[in-house]
Amino acid sequence: MATPYTPPVQGTGFKATVQRIGGHLAGMVMPNIGAFIAWGLITAFFIPVGWTPNETLAALVDPMIKYLLPILIGYTGGRMVHGQRGAVVGAVATVGVVVGAEVPMFLGAMIMGPAAAYIVKQFDKLIEDRIRPGFEMLVDNFSAGIIGGLMALLGVWAVGPAVDWIADRAEDGVDFLIDNHMLGLVSIIVEPAKVLFLNNAINHGVFTPLGAAEVTEKGKSILFMIETNPGPGLGLLAAFFLFGPRALRPSVPAAMIIQFLGGIHEIYFPYVLMKPRLILAMIAGGAAGVSTFMVTGAGLVAAPAPGSIFAYIAVTPKGGWFGVAAGIVIATAVTFVVASALLGFGRGEPAEDDLTEDTQAEAELNAAQERTRENKAASKAAVNREATPREA
Repeated sequence: MATPYTPPVQGTGFKATVQRIGGHLAGMVMPNIGAFIAWGLITAFFIPVGWTPNETLAALVDPMIKYLLPILIGYTGGRMVHGQRGAVVGAVATVGVVVGAEVPMFLGAMIMGPAAAYIVKQFDKLIEDRIRPGFEMLVDNFSAGIIGGLMALLGVWAVGPAVDWIADRAEDGVDFLIDNHMLGLVSIIVEPAKVLFLNNAINHGVFTPLGAAEVTEKGKSILFMIETNPGPGLGLLAAFFLFGPRALRPSVPAAMIIQFLGGIHEIYFPYVLMKPRLILAMIAGGAAGVSTFMVTGAGLVAAPAPGSIFAYIAVTPKGGWFGVAAGIVIATAVTFVVASALLGFGRGEPAEDDLTEDTQAEAELNAAQERTRENKAASKAAVNREATPREA
């Protein structure tokens, strides 16, 4: 029996542990982002308050959010653990939590999919080389069916109701932060984590599932906008273009295009790592953007993936343009002002003919880019657990 290949995870400290856990969560959601976007677009266009209301097509919304998306997540989680065999059992087990709960079971799928696949994996190890020739398919099929069925029953009776309770508490926590105008404080955690390449884990592993559940009740969610706002990155790069080291300024316009239009936020991470104090600008801009979204009642109908202005436009609900645009613009402006101040508004920069400090700046950026590559490699080691099918 062939088992899935698992790449080594670098490091054993707290950061590596967080990346490993977050990587598992994000790894179940990221391959299915296209399905989330499809659901979001159908929601934005065809629900009664959508762009082009259509009762017949709006009937797609509930089955997709309650059944399709959780089952896809459970299937992917099972495949990460034990290949195609784990994927099938994970999908069956996920149906149990879907039936046993009132809210979309993204968290339940993230639990049941890998758990069911892990049990099958251990069973396969136990019976390896003990099956008589000719009975392999019979044992494989019946073991998968029995384990999948039992896990589905467990999901209906225990896991589904438990996750339902947890989801209610998480929703209460978000509502508390919103009601007390404190949601912007989340940026204190989110912005530093992004630079360490925990952005996908936070966004796709936490905010996307919670946001999708909120959309079913309110028609939009601010949670999709906390990590993905392209404004802070644009503001930082604009400040770097005007007031950063002269030798590095020519590289900034291309980075601005890639970040704001392409949605690849990782492009600005080396600039923050080069001058770590700039993380304060990112926190300030992120908090200002989230607070603006909250005050204006802004929200999106699906995760904007990647975090591009074009993706934001695609998943903005009808009548929601002002709040979304205001949050992006204010986040950009606040980040720009704070970053410019931290860069000293260009004071102390070497003259154009002074090559010593320019050379040093280039060396610092190269070092920061290397640290960025190391962080990304560590994050990918946690996220990219591509499973291979089990061989009979």
